Amino acid sequence: MFDSFKKQEGGEMVEERPEEETKAESKEEESKIESSFSEKSSEIGIGDLMDKRAKLDEAIDYVGLMIKNLKDKRTGLEKDIEQESIDIKNLQEKLEKVSAYIDEENQGIKELTRKRQEVENEADEVGSLINSLKDKLSGIDKIVDDEGNRVKKIKESRNL
Repeated sequence: MFDSFKKQEGGEMVEERPEEETKAESKEEESKIESSFSEKSSEIGIGDLMDKRAKLDEAIDYVGLMIKNLKDKRTGLEKDIEQESIDIKNLQEKLEKVSAYIDEENQGIKELTRKRQEVENEADEVGSLINSLKDKLSGIDKIVDDEGNRVKKIKESRNL
């Protein structure tokens, strides 16, 4: 029953209050002190100066955030550019390989063209030889026919 009363340093009994009430009272006292301080401060302009400083602090924080965002964007762009550079180098290597393949194929085509020309020339020579031999055979055939006709005439002249 007497627990709510405690003895304080002065020796008198005082009613104990819950912590919330004491905190509320101390906040009220602080706000009274601040308001009296702000009244005195505003008379000499310190309040305005403090407001300006607070706004400047906020502005500096905002600028710092903007700088961080810009750095992040720049870092992202650097990474993107590096990746593009790697991709372009890979494409360049592939294109160099394709170019080398095309050069090999062109060289191969030139070689095939040269070989085809040689074969064509040989075929022309063989064709010429065939025509020459054909002409010779035709000449021999004519000689054989002529000789055969002579032999026939000789036989016919004997048989008569």
